[in-house]
Amino acid sequence: MPEFSCVLWDVDGVIADASAGILPRLREVFTSYGMQPPAPEELARWIGPPMYESFQRSGMTVDQSLEAVARYRELAARDGYAASVAIYPGVPEVLRAVRDAGIPQSTASSKPENQVIAILDHYELKDLFTVVAGSLPDPRTGGNEDKATVIGRALTLLQAAGADVSRPVLIGDRVHDLEGAAHYGIPVIFAEWGFGEPDEAEGAILRVSSAADLSRELLS
Repeated sequence: MPEFSCVLWDVDGVIADASAGILPRLREVFTSYGMQPPAPEELARWIGPPMYESFQRSGMTVDQSLEAVARYRELAARDGYAASVAIYPGVPEVLRAVRDAGIPQSTASSKPENQVIAILDHYELKDLFTVVAGSLPDPRTGGNEDKATVIGRALTLLQAAGADVSRPVLIGDRVHDLEGAAHYGIPVIFAEWGFGEPDEAEGAILRVSSAADLSRELLS
């Protein structure tokens, strides 16, 4: 029997690489505020964490950051949520193998849920998941939900669908994935092909450098 009873997947940096479309939109948003846009080498820090927090770290007020996120999402909707998004090689095969092994799986992404669904639908991956969970608006902050909240909802949805959530694992690539999973005592497998720095993997139970390695760890 596989070690894990269900699998939670981060999306950006684990399943999908949306970086080609992110930087041009960020440039457009920052320019609209008369601010210097991030350099290409700074892009990695924008992928994964809640975007309104990243705008604040770049010098915006809370209100400006929330407005900037809204502007960014208008641009993403204009371009198409699946535009300039690539799926990492081998990951669809892992998703299918996990599904075929009878292991329930869900996304648990800080990306807005409607964007997660659009990407999965575009690449015909949505049916491989028992449920889909992305970040929804959070009235407490005015932004979107944090990672821990999304993970909690993913577990609730899986359980409601009849899945065994007693031994979950999260596949992630950033430190906020580990921090969110820690709220529930969930182990994390760190995908080294994503956007995280090596030190962000501290606390992960495993590091994998390829989809083939991940498949072996999930299905052995």
